[in-house]
Formats: sequence, C-alpha cells, structure tokens
Amino acid sequence: MARSLIVGFLRISLCSIVAIYAGFFTPAVAQNDGRPSEYGAQEPQPLRPPPNEQDGDTFSIDEISGAGHRFFGNISKGLAKVIEHTFSRAGRPNGYILGEEAGGAFIAGLRYGEGTLYTKDAGRHKVYWQGPSIGYDFGAEGSKTMILVYNLRDPNEIYQTFGGVDGSAYFIGGVGVTFQTRDHLTLAPIRSGVGLRLGANVGYLKYTRKPTWNPF
Repeated sequence: MARSLIVGFLRISLCSIVAIYAGFFTPAVAQNDGRPSEYGAQEPQPLRPPPNEQDGDTFSIDEISGAGHRFFGNISKGLAKVIEHTFSRAGRPNGYILGEEAGGAFIAGLRYGEGTLYTKDAGRHKVYWQGPSIGYDFGAEGSKTMILVYNLRDPNEIYQTFGGVDGSAYFIGGVGVTFQTRDHLTLAPIRSGVGLRLGANVGYLKYTRKPTWNPF
C-alpha cells in the first residue's frame, strides 16, 4: 500500500498527536451489542433505508456475507452475526468497500485506508480515507476493512466527511461494526482484531479520490 510508511510516521509523531487532535473530535459511544445489557446499554434507533429502495440495485445478505468471508478469510468468526445486525438496522446496502487500513495511536491517533467501492450499476471506484481516533491503543497496526454503503445515489457522493453515530458500535466474536452518517448516506465500517479496537473510537473519517496525509 502506497501509504505503508504511515507506521514510521506515526511512531515519530505519537507524542504530538494528543495536543493536535484533542479538541477536534468527540469519540463515538461503544456498546457491547444492540440489546439492553447489565451495563444499561439501550438499543440504538434503526437506520432504515428509504421506501423506494430497489432490490435490483442493492446487495443481499448472502452476497455481502460471501464477499466478507472471502475477504476476511479466517478472521470471520463473528462476521455473520455482525452482518445480520447491520442488515436488521439499516437494510440492504447498494454499495460496499473492501480495503486495508493502517493506524497508530498513543491515546489519540490517526487512521488511513484505501480500497475499492463496488456497486451494481455504477462500476468500481477507488477510495481513500483518513481521520483521527482516540482510545487506549498504542503503537501502529494494519487491518482489513469492509464498509457497507447505504443510499448512495452517485459514486461521487462517497467523497465526503462522515461522522460517527453515538451508541452505534456492535461487537461480537472479534468483529465489530460502527455507523457513520452524512445527510442521506450511511456507512457501516466492519473491522476485526486491532482494527476493531482502534476503530471503536473513531470520531469521523474523510473519504477522498486521492491519498492525502491531511485528516481534516
């Protein structure tokens, strides 16, 4: 990946990340699952698709599950339940992104990724994303990411900044999903392992046509 040098860059910059990003974003509130628990977590409101959604332009749960299992390989123990949760909350996506991320953190950190947007009727499009994160992870790691895309009317709409939805995180079996929104669009990044832990507290992500170091 062209931006694999991020690992070295982040290790040099870890001490300055907190001061630079501390005032720019608010982390999403993570829940263990979508049901009430002993910790009092409440089920988040569903993100339903518009009523004129056409099944022929969207992906079924079998199509997304198949693509996800092929993409994640052995790291997919909880993938089926995470995808089921995402479909029950947001419906059928009309696009999805498969890609890889690299990120690092020292309380606060950065995340960079690149992948390909797949649609049924508008082809494939290269996508890059970047944004700040905050949490308890240290060091720099990489991970695979699958992002479900909802209500996409034009591929160019993906190139925007999306903020996290409070209380939208759902984790099970080492796989997790969070929801991001911008106007009528909803994105659901699915991560596993280290990417899951670091991604749990991403404040927002900016999606671009070309790679950039600027996360704002």
